[in-house]
Amino acid sequence: MLRGEALYVDDVPLQDALHAVFVRSPVAHARIAEIDTGGVPEGAEVFTSAEVDLEAGTAPFGPVRKDMVRPRLADGTVRFVGDAVAVVVAETRADALDAAELVLVDYDPLPVVVDAEEALRGEVLLFPEHGTNVCAEWLDDRDESFFDGCEVVVSGRLRSARLAPAPLEPRAVAAAWDGERLTAWLSTQWPHGDKDRLAEALGLEPEQVRVIAPDVGGGFGAKVFGGAESIVVAWLARRLERPVRWVETRSESMLALGHGRGMVLDYELGGSRDGRLRAYRLRTVQDAGAYPDVGSFLPALTRLMATGVYDIPRVEYEGRSVVTNTAPTVAYRGAGRPEAAQAIERAVDRFAAEIGVDPAEVRRRSFLQPDAFPLETPTGAAYDSGEYEQALDLLLDAAGYGALRDEQRDRREREDSLQLGIGLSVYVEITNGGGSSEWGEVEITRQGGAIVRTGLSPHGQGHGTGLAMIASERLGIPIASIEVVHGDTDLVPSGGGTAGSRSLQTGGVAVGDAAAEVVELGRARAAEELEAALADVVLDTGRGVFHVTGSPEPAVGWAELASADGDALRADVEFDPSNATYPFGAHLALVEVDTETGFVELLRLVAVDDAGRILNPLLAEGQRHGGIAQGAAHALYEEFLYDEDGNPTNLSLAEYPFPSPAELPSFELVTLETPTPINALGAKGIGESGTIGATPAVLNAVIDALAPFGVRELQLPTTPERVWRAIHDNRV
Repeated sequence: MLRGEALYVDDVPLQDALHAVFVRSPVAHARIAEIDTGGVPEGAEVFTSAEVDLEAGTAPFGPVRKDMVRPRLADGTVRFVGDAVAVVVAETRADALDAAELVLVDYDPLPVVVDAEEALRGEVLLFPEHGTNVCAEWLDDRDESFFDGCEVVVSGRLRSARLAPAPLEPRAVAAAWDGERLTAWLSTQWPHGDKDRLAEALGLEPEQVRVIAPDVGGGFGAKVFGGAESIVVAWLARRLERPVRWVETRSESMLALGHGRGMVLDYELGGSRDGRLRAYRLRTVQDAGAYPDVGSFLPALTRLMATGVYDIPRVEYEGRSVVTNTAPTVAYRGAGRPEAAQAIERAVDRFAAEIGVDPAEVRRRSFLQPDAFPLETPTGAAYDSGEYEQALDLLLDAAGYGALRDEQRDRREREDSLQLGIGLSVYVEITNGGGSSEWGEVEITRQGGAIVRTGLSPHGQGHGTGLAMIASERLGIPIASIEVVHGDTDLVPSGGGTAGSRSLQTGGVAVGDAAAEVVELGRARAAEELEAALADVVLDTGRGVFHVTGSPEPAVGWAELASADGDALRADVEFDPSNATYPFGAHLALVEVDTETGFVELLRLVAVDDAGRILNPLLAEGQRHGGIAQGAAHALYEEFLYDEDGNPTNLSLAEYPFPSPAELPSFELVTLETPTPINALGAKGIGESGTIGATPAVLNAVIDALAPFGVRELQLPTTPERVWRAIHDNRV
């Protein structure tokens, strides 16, 4: 990649390929009265839902309505700005763009609803035939005596703002049909999932579809599937019997790639004046966007992780997902777990302020204790291991917590215009949430190297390095002699892809187990070559050779064994874990707020993130850096906005702010490793931890800085205008 030799979908050479451009709705909600293609010149073809004979999309999993699914192209009604109405193909991209502008669509406007709570009232319906905008719900029985026995009850509201994933590489598709078989190159996180969806949508047998994910420039959950566009491009390639390619523009990506978050959370937390938490009630409304996608299922994960790291005996949850005239929401990095952490960590700070106890101490008094693991929470989460108090202690010591509070006190007494805020969050999350399995294979080459094949599909995490390390450690073969193969459904028979921070704990274990099996095959073959008993033969991983115990010579290496007979030294494993894993951590944010302008500067972010046993510290730190940056950005900068008519108001990167390294401090990372008993590596996920711990820490820090002004709530993101208004409103 540093040499510019990476191959992305747009780099895939396709001879005689056509270019596709989608015609998208400029209005948020309307009936399609007419599509006039008469002005499109020869050489370009236009296809609408009438010509694209494809069934509507696959319904999301879980208790989500199956009758609000998205058509491949809008069929009679558009439901958000960016809804694809038609697709144009031409010999060049420029010709396709020009032709798309000549497709005239007559829209009959319909009422618009962009606010999730307004959609919940049902006054404007996206699917009138169903009489509701609710596409999924999770409702615990309501207990009117729920807070009986609680001396203190606090409540509040939090809006977890809608976010644009904005991967560096937007979506891209290239497809070719040879008369019998489809080959599709996709910028995707899950090639095998896309293979199944393409086969189902096109009425093909799975063996008639090959999906290749070359280098992928970021995903963040928004590329778990290629989307409706990938299905349409594949259909075009088959219909026209020519290769077809489509690359999303940045504006399209902001407009139509699934968004993240978008949840309203109302919390109530009760407990005793000595700081023990007793009862927690959470109500959520998830904005699912125009069509239910994976995002509509996220309240289930918010419910699962609702109590976080705390021993709260009574929990009550009410969650709903509703459709609105906005882009569909997807499983953006963290996917339902950041929202749970934001709510409970904000609630704990409110509770601490109410009883006048330091927020660190309130957390300490209600932590789940290490000797309680494994345990099941009141919401059904099966926690594997945790050292929450140790994480907090490490954090407070590394940050110099007492000195920070002293400085904050001094500034408050001076009524300084630059006030310090100190925010804490202690979190736990679930990774590999479905407990899904993963496939891995290891094969020895005749040159004495190894090929690792994996169902994982990396897009920047460094899986190639990590898996090669695992194989190298077990085989005694240098990492440089190990090739990692992924992202091609013809070369890898199955795979769960890369999402939900599942990779090392599933794919890594599978590769490790496969390598161990190959070692046993090698031992057996070495025993024959050395004319020794199998029990006496060992592998010297330092030299990569087998020899008899106690006699380093004679020895045979992998190259000799691989060439010994016609049978390959190869083994594959499908690792099926018994449960998900639950990483945890503690974050402290230090902010400085200019009370005259509302500007917030993040001065420090100290993080303890425990993901079990760490394989490669550098890769783990990279994941932590990226996650913390995205989590802090949610707290300070990012929010995708629509006006009341459903028009996006910050569609470009000039208007949608997220931070560069210049706006962020150097993160202070503290190490803690609590191995999980769920897998042999002891590994938990690390990919999403930063987005879960950082956001509530930064939010709590900003509100903490404003405490002298009586500010108790502030919505995400904490922009200078919001901060200034909060101060001004309380002064008035």
